[in-house]
Amino acid sequence: MPAFARTIGIDYSGAETPTASLKGLRVYLAEGDAPPVEVLPPPSPRKYWTRRGIADWLVERLAEDVPMLVGIDHGFSFPLRYFEVHGLLPDWPRFLDDFQRHWPTDEDHVYVDFVRDGIAGNGAARMGNARWRRLTEERAGGAKSVFHFDVQGSVAKSTHAGIPWLRYIRQRLGKQVHFWPFDGWEIPAGRSAIAEVYPALWSRGFTRDDRTGDQHDAFSIAAWLARADRNGTLAPILNPDLSPPERTVAQVEGWILGVAGAIGLNARKRKQGNQIAWQDTTRKRRAETMSTTEPRYKNKKDQIVVRKTEIPGNDHNQVVYVLRCTHCENVYGANGSDIWQRRCPTCQGGAKGLSF
Repeated sequence: MPAFARTIGIDYSGAETPTASLKGLRVYLAEGDAPPVEVLPPPSPRKYWTRRGIADWLVERLAEDVPMLVGIDHGFSFPLRYFEVHGLLPDWPRFLDDFQRHWPTDEDHVYVDFVRDGIAGNGAARMGNARWRRLTEERAGGAKSVFHFDVQGSVAKSTHAGIPWLRYIRQRLGKQVHFWPFDGWEIPAGRSAIAEVYPALWSRGFTRDDRTGDQHDAFSIAAWLARADRNGTLAPILNPDLSPPERTVAQVEGWILGVAGAIGLNARKRKQGNQIAWQDTTRKRRAETMSTTEPRYKNKKDQIVVRKTEIPGNDHNQVVYVLRCTHCENVYGANGSDIWQRRCPTCQGGAKGLSF
């Protein structure tokens, strides 16, 4: 028997303000065996949905005694690296509160770019790096980082605009709605749920007909969720093949519904119970996402950043950083712009170090 009476697909947009009528905001609903139909906003001078309007509509629908599954096309959380850099506990509800304080993109007149530019909120204290990616984004292949702004196919703006509305819904409905996988990988019977989705995984499997791209994405979400629920494939998708440490990370970073868990060599190692593989992968991910000038960063020649100085370097607008060679323990100075390619001047034939 299907677990949900309704499935809802939402194609999201982070443009303008929460009260702006946006063509890119689309909602489709599938009920029973019927194909998804577009849900239009309540009659008003606004032609299209607003982010605030969708949040209020979801609160009303999810409060009904009808189990439904909602898929929304934006990131629900950030990479673990974000929590580490900003000294946050790996706790999703606390993250929602902290993020909304710094990025109040649910306030009526606040654009995401207002926070980015320092006009509203305090985004400067909670910035991310476009190279930081969640485990689920790595596994999804084409999914971009939630911090990769201003590029085609980016979800950064919609993510930064949408996360406060997840908090809004959670505050009003509490345990009535299950936020997957943050509230657990298994959705209790009879409970409605909200999950992060990536329409590109499914949209090519449905004919587009006369729908716009935004409409088709929302249609595809609702249609795929309904089909998976009816044919019995939804249950295993809600329980991806992840190791225990990966599950712990994903309940902080979130997971894109439909993305496979185990892949390649790491999957085989997990099946053999090789915990070292997980630790090595974690260290590698952290090294790849660190800034080259960040203390403890190690380049490909095994040169580690010790600290930054205020001494001018000999390259334009650069200062001297103290580096240490892990092979011979030589300590020397280098321009920040050179760290990524620096060789040790003592044992690797690198250029002479700068004085510090």
